[in-house]
Amino acid sequence: MSPLRQRMIDAMQLRGLAARTQQSYLRAVVALARHYRCSPDQLDTERVQGYLLHLIRERGLARSSVNQAGCAFRFLYGTVLEGQYRVQVPLGKAEQRLPEILSRAELSRLFESAAPGKPRAVLMTAYALGLRVGELCQLRVRDIDGHADRMCVRIVQGKGAKDRYVPLTPDTLQMLRRWWVTAQPREWLFCAQSDRSLPLYEDSASRWFHAARTRAGIVKSGGIHSLRHCYATHLLEGGVDLHTLSKWLGHRHVSTTMRYLHLARPDAPDGMRTTPLQLLSALPVSGLSVSATP
Repeated sequence: MSPLRQRMIDAMQLRGLAARTQQSYLRAVVALARHYRCSPDQLDTERVQGYLLHLIRERGLARSSVNQAGCAFRFLYGTVLEGQYRVQVPLGKAEQRLPEILSRAELSRLFESAAPGKPRAVLMTAYALGLRVGELCQLRVRDIDGHADRMCVRIVQGKGAKDRYVPLTPDTLQMLRRWWVTAQPREWLFCAQSDRSLPLYEDSASRWFHAARTRAGIVKSGGIHSLRHCYATHLLEGGVDLHTLSKWLGHRHVSTTMRYLHLARPDAPDGMRTTPLQLLSALPVSGLSVSATP
């Protein structure tokens, strides 16, 4: 490991950057070094900005991805190498695009098309609890509190290094109990395929989503994170207030949650407002199973 890489790792850990942020920052800096075949501390503003233009023009990356690399470079030159180099790293305004929301019929097809067992249980849990994929994979058995006077799931160190609780509904609890009886998970609710002592890999969850979406014939764009978008939109349609939903989603600012106001239907069926939190029960196709694969 180079001294500069170690300095950057130390600086990120001292400032408490999330593990995924650390990984993305390191990937961006490594890609920059490989592009010019030299250490980043030998580059000037012109070449750093030239690389960002390369990402836009030749690689065709989205503005959000380019900005992520730009943030990594700002951290490197502004924090790790502060006072040694004056490299200017501009950030462009990212496009604001609304996600495509799956209908309840499409969600039913998606879950039915997922492989029985862990893949189906993972996707249904992602939707029923509105979790980010990292939070989903890090769920432990002890995080599920099914006592009648609690009925909640504890999310440990979600985005922003914050704990939070999300409501656990009877239909979701029933689904998770079926999964527990089938798989007998020990520590992790969903463990890695190759090692029960490790949590599920995020790539596995994402791959299961895309495979199910293809088999279900769903053409709308988006990855597994779209299940979280569906959760938020459907709860708003059911009458959950914006402030409460923001807390459940783990948003720092309620303005982040407000984007879902553009996605929710004001004329949602009355049934959705009767028991708005029981999302799985509201799906048009019943009897979904999470039994183990034969």
